[in-house]
Amino acid sequence: MAALGAVLQGLDGMPLALAKPARPLPECGVQIGTGAVMTGTSIMAVEFNGGVIIGADSRTSSGTYVANRVSDKLTEISPHVFCCRSGSSADTQAIADLVKYQLNLHSLELGEEAKVGIVAQMFRKWCYDYRDQLTAGIICAGWDRHEGGQVFSIPLGGMCIRQPFAIGGSGSTYIYGYCDSQFKKNMTKDECITFVKNCLALAIARDGSSGGVIRMAIITEDGVERSVFTGADIPRFYSD
Repeated sequence: MAALGAVLQGLDGMPLALAKPARPLPECGVQIGTGAVMTGTSIMAVEFNGGVIIGADSRTSSGTYVANRVSDKLTEISPHVFCCRSGSSADTQAIADLVKYQLNLHSLELGEEAKVGIVAQMFRKWCYDYRDQLTAGIICAGWDRHEGGQVFSIPLGGMCIRQPFAIGGSGSTYIYGYCDSQFKKNMTKDECITFVKNCLALAIARDGSSGGVIRMAIITEDGVERSVFTGADIPRFYSD
């Protein structure tokens, strides 16, 4: 158990338990608390004809202080499944590590990679069982040989629902109308990249808790293709 506790340390060396009292998780003895460092944030995932594309801004804030302007909110869970994290950095990092650990054991039993839906249900269990202790909004997205590209939204409270596209974080409140008007099913890869990039650029422009660069990952049968958009590569819309 001590070794597992060492594995489940937060990303970038961040401890799993922060300032507030933490509740132990009986399955492995790890402690997760709700802390002040939040991911911001603007995250999204979209199904397209051939896979899924996930994206996020890179600002991590602590109150009005920007703790990290180039953080990575796209976390690999398996070779074909990623999650986008919003909420408490410590909470979401811990949940992602727990799910990744459980998934490794599950995949060994199956002899193959687990379905995206199974991974999403693992996230749902942790988020629902500890909904009063955790501040975590997760988007789970990936590709499997059974159903192709899939996107699952697990918002605060632990509900889990599959959607053709999902957005989350504080920046998402500014772009619901744009997403509804511009999204269409069976987009090509290039159309989907443009859609995700424009959505995140609009969210960053309006939301003070979102900012930095745009990180994107394209997940298909062939694997994962990651990219980063900075400076002039980020679309600009109306501004004074």
